[in-house]
Amino acid sequence: MFERLLVCKYAIADLTTSNPNVLYELGVRHTARPGTTLTIYAQSTPLPFDVRILRRQRYTLGAKNQFTASAADLLCKKITEHLEEMREQSRHEQVQDSPLFDLVPTWSPKLLTEAAADAFRADVRANEQLKVKLGRLRALGQETSQRDHVRTELAAIRAIALADGSPDVGVLTELILAHRSISDWSGMIDVYNEMPDGLQQQAPIRQQTALAYNRRAELDGPTAAADRPEAISMLEQLEKDQGPSSETSGLLGRIYKAQWLRARAAHDSDRARERLNLAVRAYDRGFETDWRDVYPGVNAVTLLEAQGTERALRRKNELLPVVRFAAKQRLRAMAPEYWDFATMLEVHVLDNDMDSAEEVLQQAVAAGAECWQRQSTTDNLRIIESVRRERGQAVSRLAGIIDEIKPPDK
Repeated sequence: MFERLLVCKYAIADLTTSNPNVLYELGVRHTARPGTTLTIYAQSTPLPFDVRILRRQRYTLGAKNQFTASAADLLCKKITEHLEEMREQSRHEQVQDSPLFDLVPTWSPKLLTEAAADAFRADVRANEQLKVKLGRLRALGQETSQRDHVRTELAAIRAIALADGSPDVGVLTELILAHRSISDWSGMIDVYNEMPDGLQQQAPIRQQTALAYNRRAELDGPTAAADRPEAISMLEQLEKDQGPSSETSGLLGRIYKAQWLRARAAHDSDRARERLNLAVRAYDRGFETDWRDVYPGVNAVTLLEAQGTERALRRKNELLPVVRFAAKQRLRAMAPEYWDFATMLEVHVLDNDMDSAEEVLQQAVAAGAECWQRQSTTDNLRIIESVRRERGQAVSRLAGIIDEIKPPDK
């Protein structure tokens, strides 16, 4: 990012959300380059500082902060006008829109050499090509017959990415996700172990690696005894470092849920009860930190139904309308994804509205999910099916939904 800020001829910074990273990077840009920086922001949004001294362009958000196609077209037109104006101006005079360069005339840092800029651009092109290839491999990996080929290709890309000792963060992150897309949990862990220390400490990377350790433990391989405690330790430490979050607490809930299922299958009622309680609390904690993230919410509701006590069912009835509302909001987005449809499917099942569940099922199947995502939905629905069958409830329609949503190779 710093190289891009120093090298690129033009930069656009959207200040609408007051994202601290964006504000910091804008400061870096204004310190390094005297001109050709454009700030944009939604006119209805209060900003943390006065932008009147900056080169700026406002845009309009509609009802409920929706960014309409017409507003986007208008913003593109205005940005184009600004960029063309800056380009034309730079042909005849020094373009200057940085407050630092304006207010401190003696400030004149040396720009990167053209050779450095060329090397940077070459690195960017090479890394972008790797990311495109990784995207293709993720899609190819959904075909069971291609899994071995994809693993070989991912290993080759990892060797290229690590060859110069300064791997691209984006490539390594995409590598982790590519391994995840084919359920190669050991591959995810291998990539993590080769990452720079700083990247290993990033919360999303720690979360995904903990997920990989837990999923590998569920395979009952030779490392299972060590993998599950490692996953729990990583997530508990992350909660300690940064507090609960919908993602971290949700992943902890996922591990406890897996342990509950194992204890339940082994008829270890005491441990099953303890693990189920831990899972419910973790999911509930995650959902309360961010009610827009429906993943921990729908899992909390599912496990509350599994608990089946009067208190648990009362809590389920409190949470289910909130989860339903959050799921509906996600479906109203311009491009809802598989998880959005799958979550609404689970909500309808939990609400015993099988007609609506079967309707949204078709949208979930058509959404192009990766195999591990459909398996996750299948596992959740099977929990509901199991506890309802044990209680003598009808499950034939739910069984049909499970048959249709499960991944093709299962």
